[in-house]
Amino acid sequence: MQNSNYVEFKKKRDLGEILGDTFAFLRSQLKPFVTTFFKIAGPYLIVFLLCNAFYTHSVSNIINFNLESSDQVSSALLIGLSALLFIISMGVAYAMAQSVTLHYIKSYVENNGTTNFDQIKSEVYGTFWKFIGLSFLVGICLIIGLIPCGLGSIYLYVPLSISFSILIFNKRSVGDAFSDGFTLVKDYWWITFATLLVVGIVVLVAGYAFSVPSAIYMYFKMGVFSAEIDPSTMGEALIDPIGIVINMISILFQYLLSIITVVAGALIYFDLNERKNLTGTLERIKSLGNTTDY
Repeated sequence: MQNSNYVEFKKKRDLGEILGDTFAFLRSQLKPFVTTFFKIAGPYLIVFLLCNAFYTHSVSNIINFNLESSDQVSSALLIGLSALLFIISMGVAYAMAQSVTLHYIKSYVENNGTTNFDQIKSEVYGTFWKFIGLSFLVGICLIIGLIPCGLGSIYLYVPLSISFSILIFNKRSVGDAFSDGFTLVKDYWWITFATLLVVGIVVLVAGYAFSVPSAIYMYFKMGVFSAEIDPSTMGEALIDPIGIVINMISILFQYLLSIITVVAGALIYFDLNERKNLTGTLERIKSLGNTTDY
């Protein structure tokens, strides 16, 4: 039985409906989703934040303009190690965020508005390496796409962003999910691009708002507001405990904002799938045919 706030995913939507239903879904599922999300993705998020703090602390040794007393070789190795850990932890953390969100939606759709935590957790870990593999493949393709003036990445981003939903909802292999994204977006590239662009702008503006406190604190520490700018204090601002905490909070909110993009991407996938395959319509017709009137 569906609850009154149930959001039907398997139907056609225009841009306004995708945006509206994205926030409607997150609002109606806020408590159970947040609980599920942090129970599964929380440990990866903590590691990511710690690696970010480690990387920030390491980089501060380069920009504090006081390297005479330090071993430059050791500093370079430390920064290289911290950067590697930061990149890996960030990739895994964002992959987990996307995986948990999509599996939550999958459980939500399959159970008519309710979710099963054990099912979600099991499927997230069951598809962990497939998700990591697809994330790596997509990342490599987008980097290669930057070569021709970045236009290749813009074109590739549209179908590749849908491939993650295909991987989860269609239970496809990494290769099939990758290729099926191009098939699904065919003839609908521009409208999909426009939708992703609008969602991206919304997330970008919100993320910028959360990054303002960190920037203000750094400027304050550097003396920008007092007109006594001292570049040597930039490194101190980065390793200052308050600065690190503010920076971590900013990154946390930007990380959570990425969920909006994932939910919107899932709605875009179901919209395209409905336009091409009429999956939701056929299921509703079938359910009506199985209904018996007494």
